[in-house]
Amino acid sequence: MAGKSESVSISVPYRNLRKDVEVEMVANRQNESASSSSSSSPSNHGAAVGKDCSLVTLVLSCTVAAGVQFGWALQLSLLTPYIQTLGISHAFSSFIWLCGPITGLVVQPCVGIWSDKCTSKYGRRRPFILVGSLMISIAVIIIGFSADIGYLLGDSKEHCSTFKGTRTRAAFVFIIGFWLLDLANNTVQGPARALLADLSGPEQRNTANAVFCLWMAIGNILGFSAGASGRWQEWFPFLTSRACCAACGNLKAAFLLAVVFLTICTLVTIYFAEEIPLASNKPTQNGLDHSKSNGTANGIKYARVERDMDVQLGKSNNEHQDETYIDSPGSVLVNLLTSLRHLPPAMHSVLIVMALTWLSWFPFFLFDTDWMGREVYHGNPTGDSLLVKLYGQGVREGAFGLLLNSVVLGISSFLIEPMCQRMGARAVWALSNFTVFACMAGTAVISLMSLRDNTKGGEPILPNETTRTAAVIVFALLGFPLAITYSVPFSVTAEVTADSGGGQGLAIGVLNLAIVIPQMIVSLGAGPWDALFGGGNLPAFVLASVAAFAAGVIALRSLPTLSSSFKSTGFHIG
Repeated sequence: MAGKSESVSISVPYRNLRKDVEVEMVANRQNESASSSSSSSPSNHGAAVGKDCSLVTLVLSCTVAAGVQFGWALQLSLLTPYIQTLGISHAFSSFIWLCGPITGLVVQPCVGIWSDKCTSKYGRRRPFILVGSLMISIAVIIIGFSADIGYLLGDSKEHCSTFKGTRTRAAFVFIIGFWLLDLANNTVQGPARALLADLSGPEQRNTANAVFCLWMAIGNILGFSAGASGRWQEWFPFLTSRACCAACGNLKAAFLLAVVFLTICTLVTIYFAEEIPLASNKPTQNGLDHSKSNGTANGIKYARVERDMDVQLGKSNNEHQDETYIDSPGSVLVNLLTSLRHLPPAMHSVLIVMALTWLSWFPFFLFDTDWMGREVYHGNPTGDSLLVKLYGQGVREGAFGLLLNSVVLGISSFLIEPMCQRMGARAVWALSNFTVFACMAGTAVISLMSLRDNTKGGEPILPNETTRTAAVIVFALLGFPLAITYSVPFSVTAEVTADSGGGQGLAIGVLNLAIVIPQMIVSLGAGPWDALFGGGNLPAFVLASVAAFAAGVIALRSLPTLSSSFKSTGFHIG
């Protein structure tokens, strides 16, 4: 009837609270027509309430993903080459990437727990997104101006175009900014993804993931385009200085642009993502009186009710509900490690394949543009002017290849679901690893082709068109297996742990270990490993090729046979 409203309760267990509390979101909607009234009637028995917010609101609430990904694209394409211009050798340049996996291992789970428990009047996620975005802005400014800061702190006064030594203070400032940037990225990522889940209704999850991935793709494309330009210092010449030459001025301008873009994206997200604050009221002792907090967001009236779950379920039959979740970083890590023995047996094979998969990917993430500058263009960031110019051209060409990689990744994401339905997720995951094996092996062939062209004359020359095209094609083709790596393993994990008694969240957390531990190994070992063979990036790429092949074989032989159904769980940011 026109004057009445229907109420549908959605029960969401907040397992990270110190007391297990069931939160009921009671949505009160005015029935505008007979059809809408029937679709939300109690006879549906827990059916979806409908969309929590309009599609436009959902799209605008996800814009922060583009801002974060813009900066991440610049980080991937420009920072490994730039740190070498400050005098840090190639063998040690990989060490600066160690903070990413460390913060991903500890900070991101903790921030997720803290945001779950946040009772700010501005919501649970938005305060963390705002603080994280401010940290990103500060970090990229520190990185961009590291050479100037080092100059003021006492680095060599010789002009940057002629000085080829180590600028120790500038490098130290750069590393501080770099680590702060990784910390800030991980501060934003978890709450941004959780905000998406909070705002989208049960029937909006696939749409929400698609929107989020679209913004990520936009951020990637814009970021790699900015990195491929290489001419920002020409458009903003005032950013160069005695301590900051062309490469530094280009990076400085690109990162300042990233600050502006991230600021706009963050403000749009904060304005349009209307959150319902988490009630700080404690439930009463008898569990019968309810503390309520009412609010309106995205056109829906809400009433929040908290009940003591111990009264409803009983402690004797549900001891796992009495667990206290300690949110200190050390406790989070210990809980993840000790939980390995509780996983389904099939998860151990998933973890092995995932670890080998990321052992094959991370050398590429670290050295992609550096490989293009060194092995393909035979430049040197600390050599004479000609070698520096060649290296810069190679870095820009690599950034363009990463731009194409992002386009292929976005297109491939639409093909994963039909492929999994036809071939099965196990075969698709194995196929992605064999593709990485072929592409990384192809980098060796391309390097040899370029070396042959370069040794024909006495002076370093540009690689021929065939070699450059082949290198860019390899970068682009890697977008296909990367799309699979960002989605299929998480869906496989969800299916493997579906009957493990609510252990999917735990399994995803453990799966993160199989991502960050290989990253730590590569960060610590890739540079010295390359140095054993005379420098360059080819030894790490060959090792990556071997890891990818092993991952493909183990995936085919050890992963369980899975259903042909596939539901995208979205992409891992950065």
